[in-house]
Amino acid sequence: MAAHRARRWSLGGSALLVAAAFTFITAGPSADRADAAPAPAALTWSDEFDGPAGRAPDPSKWTLETGGSGNGNHELQYYTDSTDNAALDGNGNLVITARKNTDPHLKCWYGTCQYTSARLNTARTFTQAYGHFEARIKVPRGQGMWPAFWMLGNDLGTVGWPHSGEIDIMENVGHEPRTVHGTVHGPGYSGGGGIGASYTLPNGAAFADDFHVFAVDWTPESITWSVDGIAYQTRTPADLGGNRWVYDHPFFLILNLAVGGDWPGSPNAGTAFPQTMTIDYVRASTSGGSAENGGTTRTGAVKGIGGMCVDVAGASTADGTPIQLHDCTGVDAQKWTLGNDGTVRALGKCLDVRGASTADGTPVQLYTCNGTKAQQWAHTSGRDLTNIGADKCLSTRGSSSADGTPLQIRTCTGAADQKWTVG
Repeated sequence: MAAHRARRWSLGGSALLVAAAFTFITAGPSADRADAAPAPAALTWSDEFDGPAGRAPDPSKWTLETGGSGNGNHELQYYTDSTDNAALDGNGNLVITARKNTDPHLKCWYGTCQYTSARLNTARTFTQAYGHFEARIKVPRGQGMWPAFWMLGNDLGTVGWPHSGEIDIMENVGHEPRTVHGTVHGPGYSGGGGIGASYTLPNGAAFADDFHVFAVDWTPESITWSVDGIAYQTRTPADLGGNRWVYDHPFFLILNLAVGGDWPGSPNAGTAFPQTMTIDYVRASTSGGSAENGGTTRTGAVKGIGGMCVDVAGASTADGTPIQLHDCTGVDAQKWTLGNDGTVRALGKCLDVRGASTADGTPVQLYTCNGTKAQQWAHTSGRDLTNIGADKCLSTRGSSSADGTPLQIRTCTGAADQKWTVG
């Protein structure tokens, strides 16, 4: 266990929390899923950091935090939004650079800041619950360096830390050049009480010598950490000593390079500056799997009563677009993916129960994927398509099979208008 800090969030970070697209939740017991062959993971978000040298990180993907609060850990850096501290290198990498500060106007919690660096998050642009998250990173070297690749819950701004949850995918402190740490923090197990483990490179190698891939595989029941594909720990609710497992909602990604702090200590005379954290890529995907663990993915037309197809009205991608029955034509508005994450998707958005209502007759619609239970579905062996949030079945209005009939949720009765086949 890494007994290292009280917290890593900042007020600036919590202010950035907004709803984000492409959020994935696993729904329903595997016993209710139709059998299928193992499914590959599907990439849901990535940044390969391609672009000319000196360009800032893509603002459609990353927000650069600023400030010198110390982030609850007495860190010494001031986080800037300057390309002096975070920029592409022109070779497909993002480079976060920690420098000695030369600006007397930059103020930190302890006075004039000694160092500058960068911290980036996806709170405004991307959150996801469950799946595979990885980054290929070359860490800096030296006493006082503290690079990290980690995640915070998207409800940080409302419930606060640690109730929002924190998943540290990789942390390294400079006085441990061969070792990285993976940790979870939540209510009753935060700061020095975080639950985790470490991984040490063999043969005396240091993580700063080369790139390494740091990853977690996160399901509703467990989180597994790996380095270069080698799993080194798994945590489940049973590891929390009765405390609450808060890893049941979307999280956002963070990359940062801190200087100093309670855990790594301050740089010393042997620490050279500037120091760099080089990131080749960051990727998120759904987890692959098999019917044995609930991981199935199927794509095709969803056909119901009268052989009619589930269709996005007008092939519109606007939030709130009604879902209807329509003659099967093979258009993209009728191509649905039932994923191993519990979503049912077409045109890049999710099948959603309007207003997250549980009432009979509530219409279903196309909506930006947001990880709520209104977007969790289970296709049972009896061919019901059940919404997990409402515990009700996808049905046609008035049991009709007419072209243009709106779809809705209704108490499951086994009626013909509640039976659906995929593909």
